Amino acid sequence: MAALVSDSLAKKNNDKASENSTAQVIGGDGTNSYSNNSSYQRLSANVVTKKIEDAIMKNLDVETLSSTSNVFRVADFGCGVGSNTINSMQDLLQIVEKKYISQCPTSSQMPEFQVIFNDQFTNDFNTLFTYLPQDKQYLVASVPGSFHNQVLPKSSLHLAHCSYSLHWLSRLPKELRDERSPAWNKGKIHYTSAPPEVLMAYATQFAEDLDDFLSARGREMVSGGMIVIVGSSIPDGMPYSQVVNGIMYDCMGSILMDMVKTGSISEADVDAFNLPIYACPPGEFIEGVERNGLFSIEVIELMNPAPWLKGPIDIPVFVKHVRAAMVGMFSNHFPSKAIDELFDHLVLKLSDISQQLESCYRDGLQLFAILKRR
Repeated sequence: MAALVSDSLAKKNNDKASENSTAQVIGGDGTNSYSNNSSYQRLSANVVTKKIEDAIMKNLDVETLSSTSNVFRVADFGCGVGSNTINSMQDLLQIVEKKYISQCPTSSQMPEFQVIFNDQFTNDFNTLFTYLPQDKQYLVASVPGSFHNQVLPKSSLHLAHCSYSLHWLSRLPKELRDERSPAWNKGKIHYTSAPPEVLMAYATQFAEDLDDFLSARGREMVSGGMIVIVGSSIPDGMPYSQVVNGIMYDCMGSILMDMVKTGSISEADVDAFNLPIYACPPGEFIEGVERNGLFSIEVIELMNPAPWLKGPIDIPVFVKHVRAAMVGMFSNHFPSKAIDELFDHLVLKLSDISQQLESCYRDGLQLFAILKRR
């Protein structure tokens, strides 16, 4: 009877997770909140600030865009909670203002600027808005909803920003939960070190999600508008088991299977759980953009997401950041006591292999792309 209940509960929880499998970060501004544990993400985003400025100064025709509207709209898709998105949007606006001054030196005034923050309905927008500066020189709106769908009016958007969000799948591939499928991911929680059929299922879902994302932005964006994309990636052909996140996901899976042996959770719970995260290689990204056809690729390159990292990794701090960003997915599937046990053991396990982790930080794990609406 206990096994049947566990199987049923695992299926129910995984169905719930697959329907809303994107990131659900810890809201508020408490000790464990995402807003107070996302400095790594901000540092990674800062790496590309100068490149974003160069791309906008070269490719964004603000004179033409301003001829059709006196409002310039910027949107951050997958904004999350905290100051990161606020800072990124202010950086973008400063660059756009610089481009206006450069391209339209005789213009009597700047357009009105509106910043739109988008994320899932569960996002803590109330906490987000507490980080807005009192002296902001732009209008603000929040638009909840999946960015895989259209969330803004047609032809209303001029500049889009998406940082460390596209790697979250809209849903888990059904094959991962089908015991009859070659992609059934038994005993694992990710495609890292999994059979090739599992990797293919993830890649296929990401390709579908990318097309949905681009099609939605294509409807929302004016001709000549641009999308700035920053996010997780990996060189074409490199196994994910050779990068830090891949090693960490394998450790998570191993810890969960150890917890099965101690009775903390059931094996069915683990078999039914998969992380909805995919690091798209640049080759697949280029193919997806070209297949969609609505955008041209102005810039694309792989970068080192952590050039500042020179010494040992502070494992407890690293895991705290990971937990703040990912705990929502685990909470949909496992009891809180089991989640505490998982992350406590993760600190210990990663500490034992810290030198291996440090050796895996390398160039080519952060995608930077600039797309322009045709």
